[in-house]
Amino acid sequence: MSIGLWRLVATAFAGILFFQSFSASEKAPNYSFMHNATSAPTLSYYDYIIVGGGTAGCPLAASLSQNATVLLLERGDSPYDNPNITNMASFGAALSDLSPLSPSQRFISEDGIINARARVLGGGSCLNAGFYTRAATEYVRQAGWDGRLVNESYQWVEKLVAFEPPLGQWQSAVRDGLMEAGVLPFNGFTYDHIYGTKVGGTIFDQQGNRHTAADLLEYANPSGLTILLHASVHKILFAIKGKTRPKAHGVVFRDATGAKHRAYLKEGSKNEIIISAGALGSPQLLMLSGVGPAAHLKAHNITVVLDQPLVGQGMSDNPMNAVFVPSPLPVELSLIQVVGITHFGSYIEAASGANFGAGSSSPRDYGMFSPEIGQLSTVPPEKRTPEAIDKAVEYMDNLDQAAFRGGFILEKVMGPISTGHLELRTRNPNDNPSVTFNYFKDPQDLQRCVQGIQTIEKIIESKPFSKFRYDYLSWSVLLNMTANAPLNLLPKHYNPSMPLEVFCKDTVMTIWHYHGGCQVGKVVDLDYKVLGVDALRVIDGSTFNNSPGTNPQATVMMLGRYMGVKILGERLAN
Repeated sequence: MSIGLWRLVATAFAGILFFQSFSASEKAPNYSFMHNATSAPTLSYYDYIIVGGGTAGCPLAASLSQNATVLLLERGDSPYDNPNITNMASFGAALSDLSPLSPSQRFISEDGIINARARVLGGGSCLNAGFYTRAATEYVRQAGWDGRLVNESYQWVEKLVAFEPPLGQWQSAVRDGLMEAGVLPFNGFTYDHIYGTKVGGTIFDQQGNRHTAADLLEYANPSGLTILLHASVHKILFAIKGKTRPKAHGVVFRDATGAKHRAYLKEGSKNEIIISAGALGSPQLLMLSGVGPAAHLKAHNITVVLDQPLVGQGMSDNPMNAVFVPSPLPVELSLIQVVGITHFGSYIEAASGANFGAGSSSPRDYGMFSPEIGQLSTVPPEKRTPEAIDKAVEYMDNLDQAAFRGGFILEKVMGPISTGHLELRTRNPNDNPSVTFNYFKDPQDLQRCVQGIQTIEKIIESKPFSKFRYDYLSWSVLLNMTANAPLNLLPKHYNPSMPLEVFCKDTVMTIWHYHGGCQVGKVVDLDYKVLGVDALRVIDGSTFNNSPGTNPQATVMMLGRYMGVKILGERLAN
């Protein structure tokens, strides 16, 4: 089939899916196709098996179910019965939950930075700050994506989960402060990635309810999709005998009781297994299945299916540095709504209100200040015994609510240029792998941080922001307050006499935008097919060389839809 004809078929097929997706749909959370994995048969067969019901996996499964049988395996639970996920006022509570069934699984990188990975249907869209913004046009071009289908796929996502946020006084002051700081022009409300200051979208509706990638399953064909929760995939099965190269043909997964199940692909040249387990889970699963650096796999007694030394390489996490600004006035509850997209390679964002420590819930949720969560806790991570946490909570409960009043202004380095790697620690897929991000290894990343912090200073000292800061708290005092908080496990060096480069290194945190490990051109091709094996793709943020836009979730959801349409288009054309 010619490229022109294929595009015609794919475009027509996308249009059909766009307008027909609701015809037999079900509304969240009442999905008849969602089950606990304990109810699964020990052996089953499907056209497509997707590992990971996250930000990419949900839209991918919904799209493929229109014309094929799909099994979606998710290691976590449903997001719908957890108010810590669904309510904006509870942001931070899910990240603070360290229980075995938490939707968030904490990990600490080898750099000493506290981080988290999702363990829930909907993935990171259930845990993040909700900001919805598209990738830059240049990003789309460099990725080799079809611009028209990209736009249609974004619209498909936005129809269900994206909203215009109500802008309160504090966010408005940040917006106006950005413009006074020279981050121009003002581009109004838009999903597009444009230089200047803008109001972006959010996945929280007007009532503060979160809408996640799991909501995109409303588009699914109920008769074509099976979702199994608490299904932990242990390995991909490959057929090797009589093959010129390994071919993926099944998976082994365990349910919550530990019982083993196997799911296989039906006969058919277009049937595939697709890994959408995230930037940690996808390279980890490839390695556990025998696809990775041979010496590393042999060290873990894993049979080598394909020596692929680039699996787990190119791991990146966009460094975030923030300044907490106490406010003499009450501020609205807000997560990320305004962003400054600078020409020097730093994105300026902000969040405020009760979710950062002034919660009215009982017991109070201290969000970023929580003794458990790590990022602005008064208890250093290495000293977080149950007794120390209880003592800190008791102390904080006795503080006036005004002690937590205010907000964060943060900068995130684009890209980044610095990269690291991921390795296995154990053969258990539920254990975190070892990951190193090498924050600020490249001096250009560090310089972008410095310029971002300098821009934050201009915002705080701007006229529009003046009523939300205490005059007696100078810029150096604000920096010192942040520098003295146990944000990470790194040794502290900064004092006001030192350059901002030291502040950036000492106070670096994650904004949870880590990516890489299965990158395009290194581990997968432009169609996200794993190089060197057949019937296996990786479709998620692990394939990215750089983080898209200011915040990646919109593009990860778009990619799930985009590739679902492309794969079904190929199936139909064949």
